[in-house]
Amino acid sequence: MKRQPLLQLLCQYTTTDPYERQMWQDTISFVKTQPDCFERWLEVGHITASAWIVDASRQHALLMHHRKLNRWFQPGGHADGDGDVLHVALKEATEETALAAIRVVDTHVFDIDVHLIPARDPMPAHLHYDIRFLFEANYDAPLLGNHESDAVKWIRLEDIKNYNNTDSILRMVNKTPGLLK
Repeated sequence: MKRQPLLQLLCQYTTTDPYERQMWQDTISFVKTQPDCFERWLEVGHITASAWIVDASRQHALLMHHRKLNRWFQPGGHADGDGDVLHVALKEATEETALAAIRVVDTHVFDIDVHLIPARDPMPAHLHYDIRFLFEANYDAPLLGNHESDAVKWIRLEDIKNYNNTDSILRMVNKTPGLLK
């Protein structure tokens, strides 16, 4: 079953955040009950994957200003049928930042978030069940972005709240300091 590797990843994940715990449970339920969970056309929602990219010092994270949503987010996107969500997160991060060398820090899930995406013709409002992984990249590498972003930049962890202060982003910021080398 194409969903089994994701279910294994999800079952290995733990969180102490009660809100994230509910999203984790909702994601497991969604994956178990939706055989087409990796397909973008699934109107109730679908699996997406994101990359929380930090520099080697763990003092900065890489965010992009999303052109369609007009907000700062971590790179990520639709699985489009690919059940390997780590691969999806890395592919999206590479495409959206144009960084050639992004290193996987951990193959385990870093964070889980379920969020509503507004209706955008022809797709109705729907949920993204976002599976997030931790990556590292060179702070000095050129940041080019792509057509999906207006900007890509390294932001000090303590300043990220000035770009995006949602619980979703701040939860990842708060998880990062424990990773200081």
